[in-house]
Amino acid sequence: MLLTAGQVSDYKGAKRLLHRLPKAKELLADRGYDADWFRAALIKKGIVPCIPPRKRRKNPCVYDKTLYKKRHKIENMFGRIKDWRRIAMRYDRCAHTFFSAICIAVTVIFYLN
Repeated sequence: MLLTAGQVSDYKGAKRLLHRLPKAKELLADRGYDADWFRAALIKKGIVPCIPPRKRRKNPCVYDKTLYKKRHKIENMFGRIKDWRRIAMRYDRCAHTFFSAICIAVTVIFYLN
C-alpha cells in the first residue's frame, strides 16, 4: 500500500508501485489510471490492463467490459474502510498515523470476513 497526497493523480502513485506488482493476468482500474505509458508498462510485465479510456481521449482503448464489472468488489472494500469514521473524516493529520489507522482497519476487516 502507498499513501499519496490528495492532489496527486492516480497513475503517478501507481508509477511508484509498478515495480512491486505481483504476477497477475489482469489489472482492473478506473479512468484515473488511463495513461499510455501505464498501459505499456503493464503489458511489458505481462499484465492485461482493464482500464476504461478517459472521456476526452482521442483514440479510445479497448477494454473488457464484462471483466470491468467485477470492479465493484474493489469499491466495496473502500466502502468498508470508510465505515471507520476516523478514516473517512481524516482525523489524523500526520500521514504515518493515518496510514496506520488504515492498516488496522484493513486487518480487522480481513479478520472479520
